[in-house]
Amino acid sequence: MDHQSDEIVRPVPILQPDFAAFAQSKWSQVTLSSIGDAVITTDNSGNVTFLNPVAQALTGWNQNDAFGQPLELVFEIVNESTRETVENPATKALRAGVIVGLANHTILIARDRSECPIEDSAAPIRNEEGEVDGVVLVFRDVTERKKQEQLSHGALEYADNILATLREPFLVLDKHLRVTSANQSFYETYEVKTDDTQGVFVYELGNGQWDIPALRNLLEEVLPQNHAFQDFEVENNFTSVGWKCMLLNARRIRQPGNDSELILLAIEDITERRRTQSQLAISETRFRRLFESCSDGILILDAREQKITHVNPFLTKLLGFPSEYFVGKELWEIGVLKDKEASRLMINSVEDLASLRYENLPLLDRFGREHPVELVAIAYVEGSNTVIQCNIRDIHERRQMETLLRKQAADLSDLHRRKDEFLAMLSHELRSPLAPIANAIQLLALQKADENPIQQRARKIIERQAGQMQHLVDDLLEVSRFTTGRVHLRRELVSIRRIIEAAVETTKPLVEQRFHRLTITIPSEPIWINADAARIEQVLVNLITNAAKYTEPSGDIWLTATHEKDECVVSVRDSGTGIAPALLPHIFEIFIQASRTLDRAEGGLGIGLALVERLTELHGGRVEAFSTFGKGSEFIVWLPVAAIDPPIPSPPISPLNSSTRPLRVLVVDDNQDTVSSFAMLLTALGHQVTSALDGLVAVQLAIESKPDVMILDIGLPGLNGYEVAKRLRQIPEMRALVLIALTGYGQDTDRFASKNAGFDHHLVKPARVEQLQKIFATVIAMNGIEKLLP
Repeated sequence: MDHQSDEIVRPVPILQPDFAAFAQSKWSQVTLSSIGDAVITTDNSGNVTFLNPVAQALTGWNQNDAFGQPLELVFEIVNESTRETVENPATKALRAGVIVGLANHTILIARDRSECPIEDSAAPIRNEEGEVDGVVLVFRDVTERKKQEQLSHGALEYADNILATLREPFLVLDKHLRVTSANQSFYETYEVKTDDTQGVFVYELGNGQWDIPALRNLLEEVLPQNHAFQDFEVENNFTSVGWKCMLLNARRIRQPGNDSELILLAIEDITERRRTQSQLAISETRFRRLFESCSDGILILDAREQKITHVNPFLTKLLGFPSEYFVGKELWEIGVLKDKEASRLMINSVEDLASLRYENLPLLDRFGREHPVELVAIAYVEGSNTVIQCNIRDIHERRQMETLLRKQAADLSDLHRRKDEFLAMLSHELRSPLAPIANAIQLLALQKADENPIQQRARKIIERQAGQMQHLVDDLLEVSRFTTGRVHLRRELVSIRRIIEAAVETTKPLVEQRFHRLTITIPSEPIWINADAARIEQVLVNLITNAAKYTEPSGDIWLTATHEKDECVVSVRDSGTGIAPALLPHIFEIFIQASRTLDRAEGGLGIGLALVERLTELHGGRVEAFSTFGKGSEFIVWLPVAAIDPPIPSPPISPLNSSTRPLRVLVVDDNQDTVSSFAMLLTALGHQVTSALDGLVAVQLAIESKPDVMILDIGLPGLNGYEVAKRLRQIPEMRALVLIALTGYGQDTDRFASKNAGFDHHLVKPARVEQLQKIFATVIAMNGIEKLLP
């Protein structure tokens, strides 16, 4: 920066117009020598005429050496920043005839080349005619002042650095309340830009958002009066950052260097603290309400002291003691635990485990009555202390309810057991009359060549209704098995074709009765599954029967089997009424049926589809129902395909003709109709039949007649079927006797019991003639083989 640019408007020594005469006098030189500033005078050529002692000391020139020398030689100056030579102010004053004011940033180079910062000014010296006759140059050493300024600047810079590191917003105001500086936290917290703060009246910050009455009160009334305050709380809703709660601290200080006043304004944002305090207050109020209105007893203990500090009203009301009774006591002292050691052990355990539960603790109230309670203790830290909270629940009503529930459970279990027994007995009692009916039907079938049309129709009606009756009895028994978990599968490798053929044969009478068209589609390649053939047949029988029931006469039923990946897929679809959308999701639930009219035209117990689902799932498969109401239904069964190759069947033993070797058969049953019908049926098949109505007679007849086959009921008077079988197996001549259990009891336990008693076969009433013929054929074949043996 050159010397001219450093001109500033500041007071300078006033040089009077008649200074020329004054300067030429000896008296003037004495006067100039006595002042504290350095003074140099020149003639009108700019050569030095006089240096006072201060000027000589600063320049290093004495009066004799400097006299007549050009001023630029004696007074050599440079700019302190650029180190470039600057124009001497005296030269300008001599040239322009004007006063040159004080200049800063000037360094004086002394004769010995030492340096010092100076301030300088110059004025022309005029003669009596007003002409410039020389110049006077006044300057002073400002080294000390520069040092003070540097110190002041360093202090301010130090202060600014401190302000910059403050996390809380901070403002520096001058005495006119205008912003001189602000820290970064202020700009970030209140979203203010630097350009919008410097020199701005504090109340005008943020477009007037800081014109807050409380802030005015602090800066204009509290602070000027030197009122003592610690934190001045101010709240305001700022447009840019929303609601803020602040603590203000203001202090007045003197600005370094010029003693002007500054105001330091520290702004602590306590918005979150206030919000947290408010939420805490709300939480405490809520806790207090819960604590006081809770329907459980609550005890609060100090873990260190192990004593009760708080108790809620519920517990005081329950036990009849005031709160003062509890406070200050340990748990054992109010009867929660048996002794002091147990109380302290509990508290230590809670601190280790965080929670602890005690059940069925007896608590005595003030009248000596016992209250069974459940205690749950939890530990948590509250401030610097660990607190134990004990929740005490009166379980008197719960214990009464548990006792009632146990009694109800026992009653239900007994009812369930008696229900199962009833179902088993019901199925037995229903099977007993079914046996002679079935026998009679099969006997009539042997005579159908002699039937007239009316007899034939009557026989078919009886045959269909007996089959339906047997189907219902089987379903009742299956429900009992499923509810008691007594269903066991007898798996074997079987072709799905064989199962479908058996199911179709079983349902053929119902399908024909309703004139349905049954279309069966089965692939030519066999599909093998590892399943209980009788159970899967039962699944398909239920699905076909269901389709026949809910399809109008002359409708269509489609049965399809396919092999898809590793599953056998069987579909039963019909053109019937379909399933209502509300019913479809529940179609496989037990006792669920579509709504029906009072005539109960479709029949059934509502358990068939439930059995379908459970039997399918037992085989590792699944079943789904699809339907559009009014447009038919489709049930699809997925079963796993067997992972092994089917065995090569052995050629069957060719049974001998019954007429070649008739069998001696003893039929034993306490139902006269069953005995008579079996005797008639087996006699018609060519066998020799004897009969008995009780167990004792049966044993005697067997010993006397030595039958080949004995068809024996289990529930007999005198000796039951098991006892008869055991007695006969003890007789050596009777060991070859083929014993067939024919009973209404068909559960797995019944089959196991008959096997242990010595029975060879177990048939469930009513037995089909085909079942007996297979057994008889095996007996005839074995007898024939024995005759060929040597």
